[in-house]
Amino acid sequence: MRKVATIIICCLICLSLFAQKNATVSGRVLNEDNKPVAGTSVQMLNSNKGIATNDSGYFVIQVEAGRPFALVFSFSGYQPVQKNFLLNKGEEEKVMVTLKRVVSQLKEVTVTNSTAREQTGLINVDPSRALVNPSPLNNIESLIKIFVGSNNELTSQYSVRGGNYDENLVYVNDFEVFRPYLVRSGQQEGLSFINPDLTSGVKFYNGGYQAKYGDKMSSVLDITYKKPTKNGGSAYVGLLEQGLHLEGVAHKQKVTYLIGVRNRSNKNLLSSQSTQGNYIPSSADVQGLLTWQVSNHLRLEALGNYSQTRFTLYPEENKLSASSFSPLYPQNLEVNIDFAGREKDKYSTGFVGLSAIHEVNKNLRLKWMLSYFEDNERENVDITSLYIFGEREMDENSSSFDNIINPLGKGVYQNFSRNQLYIRLLNAQHKGSLDAGKHYLQWGNSVEQQTIRDHINEWRYNDSAGYSLPYTPDGNLELSDVVKSNAAINITRFSGYLQDNIRFKDSASFVLQAGVRYNYNTFTKELLISPRIGFSFKPVRWEKDIVFKGSAGIYDQPPFYRELRRYDGSINTSLKAQKSWQAVTGMDYSFALFDRPARFTTEAYYKYMTDVDPYDIDNVRIRYFGANSATAYAYGIEGRFFGEVVKGAESWLSLGFMRTRENIDNDTYTTYYNKAGETITSASKDKVVADSSVNDIGWLRRPTDKLITFGMFFQDYLSTNKNIKVYLNALYGSNLPYNIPGSTRYRNALEIPSYIRVDIGFSALLLDAEKQRRSHSPFRSFKNIWASLEVFNLIDHPNTISYLLIKDFQSNTFALPNRLTPRLVNFKIVANW
Repeated sequence: MRKVATIIICCLICLSLFAQKNATVSGRVLNEDNKPVAGTSVQMLNSNKGIATNDSGYFVIQVEAGRPFALVFSFSGYQPVQKNFLLNKGEEEKVMVTLKRVVSQLKEVTVTNSTAREQTGLINVDPSRALVNPSPLNNIESLIKIFVGSNNELTSQYSVRGGNYDENLVYVNDFEVFRPYLVRSGQQEGLSFINPDLTSGVKFYNGGYQAKYGDKMSSVLDITYKKPTKNGGSAYVGLLEQGLHLEGVAHKQKVTYLIGVRNRSNKNLLSSQSTQGNYIPSSADVQGLLTWQVSNHLRLEALGNYSQTRFTLYPEENKLSASSFSPLYPQNLEVNIDFAGREKDKYSTGFVGLSAIHEVNKNLRLKWMLSYFEDNERENVDITSLYIFGEREMDENSSSFDNIINPLGKGVYQNFSRNQLYIRLLNAQHKGSLDAGKHYLQWGNSVEQQTIRDHINEWRYNDSAGYSLPYTPDGNLELSDVVKSNAAINITRFSGYLQDNIRFKDSASFVLQAGVRYNYNTFTKELLISPRIGFSFKPVRWEKDIVFKGSAGIYDQPPFYRELRRYDGSINTSLKAQKSWQAVTGMDYSFALFDRPARFTTEAYYKYMTDVDPYDIDNVRIRYFGANSATAYAYGIEGRFFGEVVKGAESWLSLGFMRTRENIDNDTYTTYYNKAGETITSASKDKVVADSSVNDIGWLRRPTDKLITFGMFFQDYLSTNKNIKVYLNALYGSNLPYNIPGSTRYRNALEIPSYIRVDIGFSALLLDAEKQRRSHSPFRSFKNIWASLEVFNLIDHPNTISYLLIKDFQSNTFALPNRLTPRLVNFKIVANW
């Protein structure tokens, strides 16, 4: 017995010593659908040691401690994944590995998602690029602008193929989301609804989208939030914005949570603008997504968001160069403006969405959704501007250096507003899909109750040389612009769709998408039927991997809040939906460039629009005519390149050409002539007029008419150290027309110069989890920590966004450009765990 006991004790001691010299790695292997991948090979790199996962995807492997090693996870049909480790004696490491499918291999180009290539207008965007893309916004929309162009880096809004900001749809997890409506300028905007830290997928359609999407005329941004598989999070701190997000699982992986908090202040960005003063902007939001897997067939989701933005400005002074419309002043003039007063705005929005997803079987999916949106906006402005214009003294030795000398005029310009807006939306909808082999059916129905309470009270007063403008001989004071409105609107909207995606032949070389939408609302009492069809075709016998595609259909847009309001603030209760016919055709070509995967896509499009509600854009504020009084069209062609110019670092390049025009009803003006046949002004017609003619303005450039748009996102790294990276974001847009509000004769009288902007960012990896495995490291739980240095507007180009129009007593008009941001440096630290 003593011998047996001695042997047992010795064995236990040996086993103990052996265990202390080793470490353990365990975990689970899942696919992209979060399902276990049984039989996955878990192989130690450069070794014969390995193991396979069980039916639940779990594995446990003993490894030698104190030495770096790597595990390679591989399974047929999936891309291999390598994980690097360095463990201490007795240490246990748990990992979660996700394997991504490989659909097909075409020579040296791997195609992983054929569906994206089959749909016209679809661009898949990697949301992780939002945090590294050097942009003042630091959001998903900054990535979208690379493909559609921009003329304002301070706003998250964008114009697509000649449409305006109100023509874009945005969805998050199938819920349509909205933004404030009273915002006048990009500097007043707060955070975008979309939080990049919470985003797993981004689909952007810039035209030709399917019937399942809503009733707008330009684009769709379809966002999918993450479904966490393990606990984690991230945080970032920058000079402009700070954020934190947490994600995790609970209750045996049946419950997942996703929470994000952000805070933003544009004070550093705005303090460098031409208008000097005290800027106090602030914006914050909190949002979350909670899911509960009730059973194998039923999942519940809750999405919530609350956002608040405050903007306060005490302007002080501005010095500008003004261009004149008068032949008396052929040269540009200098203007000094002194301000008094303040602007104080507040925008708050809240959103709650609940959904139940019933997976009846592997082919049938049903979804029920309820949502509530509330928007409260207040705008208070009382700012008086005292201006003087003339020549500026440029002699630095002069006592009047940088002041106005030989003044040609002076005046007072006063802006006043007390505006309030309340919007409440209640929505209930059902969506479903059925996979029936070659047919993939989708349907949906929605009912929405809209409540709008609008109180608008704003006016402008212009005084030049002691005279109120517009001038009245009797000396009465008149305001140059008055908008007053008190409206209470209640609208019930019904909408729905039915569509079928049909794959012909077993090779799936031809795909047809056919669907129809309906829309009816109790305000305009207009029933809209919108059929839409699309196709894609891939020649199977071609050696080159090319997909041809096209679509056509009706895209109607029922009026919402802003379209209903006329210039004077009154509501047009008989306004109808804007209507458009659209056609798109294009191709998608995948190929190998420098032995690396690359893609080139191109699309041509044409839009013909009727019952158009014309509008003017001032910065980001859209003012509609409030009437279906125009016909319009837009056409263009776009090309995009995606590829690894530098190995392992994908870059994008986009180039587009477009024209869009409109013809407004009854846009005529009268020309008067004297006896000699010379043109004279109408002011003197009662004395010298001899003849007159009525002229039709005809086709004009729309406010979004931009001939050329160019965008580029480029990334690179040091050849000696891949952890030091550089990112370049470049945008160019040719000039835009600027309309004088309320003027028919001079609707395209001004031009906003070309928009040119280059932003650059440098990132360095401060901490890598693969090198911080030792238990004594205080950063052991972090995956990585990055530091970024960004330079916005690298070339310091003075971009113009709008004009301030002032007049002298002789009614000569001067245009003062409102500039965007100059060069600015930003610093940011991002940590993931």
